[in-house]
Amino acid sequence: MSGLDSPHSGADDAHASPGPQRGKGASPRPVSVAPGAPAGGSGRWFGKLGQLDFDIDFFEKLLARNPRAVEVLRILGELVARKGLVSRALELDRQLVECLPEDALARYNLACSLALVGHGDEAIAALCAALDLGYDDLDHMESDPDLDSLRERPDFRALLGHG
Repeated sequence: MSGLDSPHSGADDAHASPGPQRGKGASPRPVSVAPGAPAGGSGRWFGKLGQLDFDIDFFEKLLARNPRAVEVLRILGELVARKGLVSRALELDRQLVECLPEDALARYNLACSLALVGHGDEAIAALCAALDLGYDDLDHMESDPDLDSLRERPDFRALLGHG
């Protein structure tokens, strides 16, 4: 993820984490902010929902109207991963790759989600596909915390040129 906000606790996903940044090699991008929201995107401003929960709910509703909306898939994937909902992030990343099979960043994000849920072999395959499609930020790949579960694998080290 691009790390737009600090991780939020209270994830309701069986595979939830404290919300590691999915630093996918993309620069941070602004996420919708509702009118009247407090500066900085923190705190609670809309009833019982915090900004992150509100944004997730908003983009889920948009996605329900158009399940192939690429930008909605990208933003929602970032938001749910930031919240630590890694199973939902994986679903969204799979949908995005289905919509954009030749997108290197979508493949890289899918690899990160797969690694986070413990699907190492699939994650390596997705990383290979991302590299074949032109993903070239090996420095980021080497330090991305989403890929920590792959670090000691010989096939991962080989992708980085350390094998």
